[in-house]
Amino acid sequence: MCYVFAYLHRRDLVDRIEGVMMRIAYEVMKKEFERVLKKHGMGEAETVRCASLFAQTSLDGVYSHGLNRFPVFIDYIERGVVKVGAKSSLEGCFGCLERWNGNEGPGNLNAYAAMERAIALAKDTTIGCVALSNTNHWMRAGSYGLLAAQSDCIGILWTNTMPNMPPWGGKEPLLGNNPLVLAIPHGDSPVLVDIAMSMFSYGKMMNYRREGKELPFDGGFDEEGNCTRDPAAILKTLRPLPIGYWKGSGLSLALDLIAATLSGGLTTHEVGKISVEATVSQVFLAINLASLPDRKAIEAKIEETLRALKESEPVEGGSAVHFPGEGTKKTREENLKEGIPVDEDIWKKVCQL
Repeated sequence: MCYVFAYLHRRDLVDRIEGVMMRIAYEVMKKEFERVLKKHGMGEAETVRCASLFAQTSLDGVYSHGLNRFPVFIDYIERGVVKVGAKSSLEGCFGCLERWNGNEGPGNLNAYAAMERAIALAKDTTIGCVALSNTNHWMRAGSYGLLAAQSDCIGILWTNTMPNMPPWGGKEPLLGNNPLVLAIPHGDSPVLVDIAMSMFSYGKMMNYRREGKELPFDGGFDEEGNCTRDPAAILKTLRPLPIGYWKGSGLSLALDLIAATLSGGLTTHEVGKISVEATVSQVFLAINLASLPDRKAIEAKIEETLRALKESEPVEGGSAVHFPGEGTKKTREENLKEGIPVDEDIWKKVCQL
């Protein structure tokens, strides 16, 4: 049974949760995030932006990094890992590259500001790059790729993380699963590749574990060293499979070293010496398509390529081939109309914060 209900008294929200599969209106979710963030000392403008990013992430169907991640974010604020009032600061300019220091501020606000700055540089010089050091978890990486695409820019961005994935051939988690985003403008349905270097992100595996489900494909190793689809076993060993096996392992290392080099920040190895995932390094690259003389031809090529992909014969009858990011618009519209599906326990926890 599902409910969509308006924002009433907070106690009412909590009382109507237990034993009920819920859908929460977007504005209700955003207002609840705003309430909690204000209680933790976040400024007005920053509160609105931060709450919107969390709520929009769930609205687009990325529940692991929206509502589900919010209590962890608040815990990091309370523990002083995330400095709620800190803002990023410029440290140096090198042509179209700028170095910024996140000053341990909220990761999603730092990332949004960095992508905005990269876009502004791209509007002036065709290519803009912001390398960000000393920042925190950026939550849903795809949010900043969409920001670039909506500004008629190709967006390329990535982050390093704490060590949470072994190098190929090893057992000890020494690499990060270092998420990478590639975004390409395409009307109101941009191409959006948002991937971790592990077969499944930790947020996704936590979702499967919470729901008592197996992964659809092998995702890592259990304690006996066997490949498994059991998310709980992989979360216990910290041995997720890298995408493409040795290829994903190598790509993870390269992304880490490039991010730390460009930003002057920490590598995954150095982040691992800290007790929690913090002070990571990130890169935000924007390429302004409007600066290119063949903009219309580029648009036609993108459209032709995607049309050919969608017209290809699917493996299973009754299904279709989709390009990355194609389903986001449909999910967003459905959740706006019917409400955002939520985990009852997590929603209750947020309402009690």
